[in-house]
Parts: sequence; structure tokens; C-alpha cells
Amino acid sequence: HVQLVESGGDSVQAGGSLRLSCKYPGYRYSRLCVARFRQAPGKVREAVAAIDSDHSATYADPVKGRFTILKDNAKDAFYLQMNDLKPEDTAMYYCAARKGTACYKERYMYDYWGQGTQVTVS
Repeated sequence: HVQLVESGGDSVQAGGSLRLSCKYPGYRYSRLCVARFRQAPGKVREAVAAIDSDHSATYADPVKGRFTILKDNAKDAFYLQMNDLKPEDTAMYYCAARKGTACYKERYMYDYWGQGTQVTVS
């Protein structure tokens, strides 16, 4: 089992930055894909970024060049650095994880989810 603990959501002005953290304490198995999804009111949950066990990252088109996903195996954690935030980035952000080497953008491929953290950009 992988427990995910999230933090970092906040309200910021457009152009600002936030860093979302997601920790998976006690999980030492290296083959883990971790990802960030987001869900705005009335919209489906969509993949934002993911990083696989080889630290290869992928990004959704709307966030490319603005968001960076990083994984710290020593701290059992990963981070989503969000820069140049826009009002359309407003959403509940969820971290997700799946065991294995590959990442996917489909939410049903992920077995473990965090509780979500709200990001509001005005």
C-alpha cells in the first residue's frame, strides 16, 4: 500500500508560483510512477504531470514550460513546481501513484491517491 500525503495548495495572484508536495512515507520500492492530476469545478480530472521510476517526466500541453515535476527518492517525496500561474490553473490538485516503471495520463491507471489540495489563481 502507498499512502500519499499532500501539501502546498494556496491562493495566489496570476503570475505567481507555488510548490505542491506529495510524500509517500515508508515506501521504499523504487519502481513507482507518481503524478499530479487536477480537477476544476464541472470538469473531469486531468493529468498535469508525471514522473516515472527513471525520473523521466511528462507534462500536459497547458503547463509545459511553466510546471516542473521532481522526485526525491531519499525523502520519499515528489514536488510540482508551478510558475507563471494563470487563473485557468485553478483546481483541486491530487497526487497519484502506481507501482511499476511506466506512467500514464489516464486516472484509472493509478491505484493510490492523495486527499487533494486546492490551488486558486486570481
